[in-house]
Amino acid sequence: MIIGVPREIKSDEFRVGATPENVASWVAAGFEVHVEQAAGEGSGFSDAAYETAGARMQPTPEALYGAATLIVKVKEPQPPEYPLLNTSHILFCYIHLAPLKALAEVLMRQKVTVFAYETVSVDGELPLLKPMSEIAGKMAALVGAHHLNRYQGGEGILVGGAAGVLPAKVLVIGAGSAGYHAAKCAAGMGADVTVLNRTTPKLLFIEDTLEGVKTALFSPEALQEQLRQSDIVVSSVLIHGGAKAPKLITRGMLKTMKPGSVFVDIAIDQGGTAESSRPTTHSEPTYVEEGVIHYCVANMPGAYPRTSTVALTNATAPYVLEIARSGIAAAKQNPALREGLNVCRGAIVKEAVAEGVGAAYTPLETILG
Repeated sequence: MIIGVPREIKSDEFRVGATPENVASWVAAGFEVHVEQAAGEGSGFSDAAYETAGARMQPTPEALYGAATLIVKVKEPQPPEYPLLNTSHILFCYIHLAPLKALAEVLMRQKVTVFAYETVSVDGELPLLKPMSEIAGKMAALVGAHHLNRYQGGEGILVGGAAGVLPAKVLVIGAGSAGYHAAKCAAGMGADVTVLNRTTPKLLFIEDTLEGVKTALFSPEALQEQLRQSDIVVSSVLIHGGAKAPKLITRGMLKTMKPGSVFVDIAIDQGGTAESSRPTTHSEPTYVEEGVIHYCVANMPGAYPRTSTVALTNATAPYVLEIARSGIAAAKQNPALREGLNVCRGAIVKEAVAEGVGAAYTPLETILG
C-alpha cells in the first residue's frame, strides 16, 4: 500500500499529516511514501527534508491522490478534494463527519473508507484526540484572556486581576483533557476558575492536582448560574463515537451572560455546544451574539502547527503502519482501529455519525464479518 501525505487546504490550516521522521520510519518498514510539494512548509518541514527521508514528492494534489492508496492528513477533505477521492482510497484523518452531510454523501457515493482520528479508542480513552485536546485547552484560556482586552471588544478585565482588584471568573465545561488544560492554564494566569462536569472522578482529579480550582457537578441550573457570573466560558465537552455535540447553552442562557464576556467553543468541530455556535477561522476568529464574543475556530491547534504536528504524528504514526500493512482488515486486528472506522467502502458504520448526517447505518460486522 502506498502512503500519501497531501498539503492541507482548509482555511488557515498549516499542520501536516506526517513529519520527515515519520516518513523515514515508514520507508524503513518497506512502504513507498508520497508527499505533496510544500505539504510541510507551514509546520517548518521542507520538501528537501522529506526527500532525504525517502519520500517521493508529488507536484499536485491530483498526482498525490492518483498515486497513493492510504491518505494520511490532518483535517477532513475540502470540496476541491472531493473529486480526487475514489473507492481505492483509505482516509486517515480528523473527519468529524456528523455535522458534514455533504462530505458524508461524497464518501458514500465514491465508496471511500475512513478511519477517524477522533474515534480511535483505547479503554475508553481517545489517544489521537488527546494531544490536540491538550493544545486546544491551553489555547482556550489564552485566547479567552486576549479577547477580554477592550481593544478586542471585551470587558476590559485582566485575567489575573491586580492588587486590590479581583481576577476574571473562568468557567470550564467538561473535565477531559481539553478542560483540564484550560483550567490549568487559566489558573496559572491567576483567574478564578470553576470546572463543571457530569461525573465526579475527573473533578476529584482536578481538585487533587490544580490548587485553587473549584469544581461542581453539571446541571442546567448550575450551568446557568455560572454563565451569569463568568467572564470567560470554555466549552470542552468530549463527544465519543463521532456524535454531534449537545446544545448545552441556549440562546436564553446566552442573554444572561455579561456583555463583552468571551465564549470559546472547543467542540465546534462536532457542531458546537451553544445554539449560537458556528465555525470560524484563525483569520476571522470571532463574532458577537447577544453581546458575547464567540471564538469558534474549528482547527484551533493549527495556530501552532509545529508543536501540533509533532504531537499529533507522535500518536498517529504507529496506526498508519497498521493500516498500511493490513488495510481495512486492521479494524479486525486492532479494537482501537475498529472504533476508528467511520466509513467502510462507502457505508457509514458508526451509528452516531449516521444519525448526525441522516444516513443509513450499516453495522460493521455485516461488512467485515
